[in-house]
Amino acid sequence: MYKLALHQDIQSEDLVLLPEELQKKFIQYQKVLKVDPYRTKGMSSHDLRGNLKNYRALEIDFEGTSYRLVYRVYDSSSPRYINIISFGEH
Repeated sequence: MYKLALHQDIQSEDLVLLPEELQKKFIQYQKVLKVDPYRTKGMSSHDLRGNLKNYRALEIDFEGTSYRLVYRVYDSSSPRYINIISFGEH
């Protein structure tokens, strides 16, 4: 199980722009990542490139719109943890 950290702007800048139902599902996505941030219980996720190298994205399709939850996994620290840095339309 991984610990979870949220970027300071997630609550005030990202979540407020999401549809209400997707805001509620954010807790579920956090639980999925805490269990296994690589397999993500069958949800689409992948490594990012470029400026976001070393980060991963959880791809979410909601009512025909693509959203992306961006996070970084820290496996070498103890305890292992995930830092979610953004959640928004992709």
